[in-house]
Amino acid sequence: MSVTGQTGADQLRQYIERIERLEEEKRGLMADIRDIYAEAKATGFEPKIMRQIIKIRGMDKDILAEEDMLLTTYRDALGLPTE
Repeated sequence: MSVTGQTGADQLRQYIERIERLEEEKRGLMADIRDIYAEAKATGFEPKIMRQIIKIRGMDKDILAEEDMLLTTYRDALGLPTE
């Protein structure tokens, strides 16, 4: 695909500028999230575990159940405690 004419160049510039604005917003949001994790850690919570919980909460319930079952099966096979 080639960008021809002023209209194509203007449209491309608009896309790039929109992406740049969103990337800047994303950096700001990521900084806010880091601050929240730091605040939680300062009050005694473990950020690594919090990240896992956030991942779990976002998963489909059937997929989560399947992963839990497989994890238990693998742990049993290796003689690792499940509780």
